Amino acid sequence: MAGRFLNMFKPIARFIPEVKAPERRVSFNEKLFWTAVALIIYLVMASNACALYGIQRSEEFAPLRIIFASSRGTLMELGIGPIVTAGLILQLLVGSAMIECDMSKPEDRALFTTASKVLAIILTGVQASAYIISGMYGSLPGTTAIIVFLQLLAAGFIVLLLDELIQKGWGFGSGISLFIVAGVAQQIFLQCFDISGAVDEYYNHGIFPALVGAIINRKPITGLWLRGNLPSLIGFIATIAAFLVIIYMEGVRVELPLSYAGYRGFRSRYPIKLLYVSNLPVIFASALFANIYFFSYLLWNWDRNNPWIRLLGWYKSEGGQYVPAGGLVYFVTSPGNLTNVMNEPLRAIGYLAILIVFCVIFSLTWLEVGGLGPSTVAKQLVDAGMQIPGYRRSGKAVEQILKRYIPAVTILGGIIVGLIAGLSDFFGVFGSGIGILLSVGIIYQYYEILVRERAAEMYPAFRRIFGE
Repeated sequence: MAGRFLNMFKPIARFIPEVKAPERRVSFNEKLFWTAVALIIYLVMASNACALYGIQRSEEFAPLRIIFASSRGTLMELGIGPIVTAGLILQLLVGSAMIECDMSKPEDRALFTTASKVLAIILTGVQASAYIISGMYGSLPGTTAIIVFLQLLAAGFIVLLLDELIQKGWGFGSGISLFIVAGVAQQIFLQCFDISGAVDEYYNHGIFPALVGAIINRKPITGLWLRGNLPSLIGFIATIAAFLVIIYMEGVRVELPLSYAGYRGFRSRYPIKLLYVSNLPVIFASALFANIYFFSYLLWNWDRNNPWIRLLGWYKSEGGQYVPAGGLVYFVTSPGNLTNVMNEPLRAIGYLAILIVFCVIFSLTWLEVGGLGPSTVAKQLVDAGMQIPGYRRSGKAVEQILKRYIPAVTILGGIIVGLIAGLSDFFGVFGSGIGILLSVGIIYQYYEILVRERAAEMYPAFRRIFGE
């Protein structure tokens, strides 16, 4: 049974609207349809057509936008932030054994899901209130403030249901992953092709329009190699390099030979990827850093001279928005480009070290919370009728072999994703280093999901092997 904390959510569960899990097998095309519907709804909510009523646009919290798949001044102002933060808090509590929860039990999983939804709704209200009270939208009349709050609360609840729609089996993957990759793709496109007004001597924000303008106007393109916080040629090259490196890392794996006890001669392999827990550690680390950024700014804006608040962080005005200038938040936000890295080497080293440490911590935590630990995997393989040739068919034997590999690749994978995300950011990659890492991992996951779903639909016997 789950601990006393999760049991508190039993009475609430019946009042929380939810997407009902399918009672039949959902076809490949139907899953594709509902995934597309969820993505279209997100894109519409993040567009200018769904701008928040009664506010002025704001550039604050720009570093959070990609991580939280949010769009400033629209219904997607909060993005997936409350959902990710709620999941992060509960997973940390479960991983540290402060909350007792056995994810192998359906009842505990259901209570954990309900707790996540309730906490996400609460955090949506808290964050929406903080945006309004902090003055981020300027001074709002009472009625307008209530309308803005209700808009953000309703939008947050819709995002929660869209994510649940996909995760319950009506679509592919998860809504969180889908919205992140859509936001990153949009950001990369804008950094490549945006033709907005003059921003420097090369006129255009996007690197390709700026390059064309430089050639037409016979300006030296040397100034495009580094452009501060604007898209640069080095950033474009680094983006391509980051994609290639991450794609290669996604393919590195150790494959354990397996045989199927039910069919003599049937052989298979169980892959243990170098990036075993994929991009989840960097999502959680980024969410933690983004929340530090968010709350430190709100507190600093509330009392800019309080020494305790300044320990968390203080800010300076730069380029029309406030950026971290000191405190903890200074070391959990990336310098952003090579020029800043060279000017602030201690900040760059501190950020990279903290990012790697938290990626390793969240990697190890997710092993148990996500059901990826050696004991859980061994049980799944044995239940599916699989065994390792040369070893007796028992969960303990398989678990001992898996323990040789899984903990080691989990730690190494956490270090690698932290390094890739941090170093990519230093070179000014388009869509941010973390955004690129998340996108490649998510696209790779979707590729594997689609191949598996298609194989299961064409050959129903594979469903048992896939644990369906």
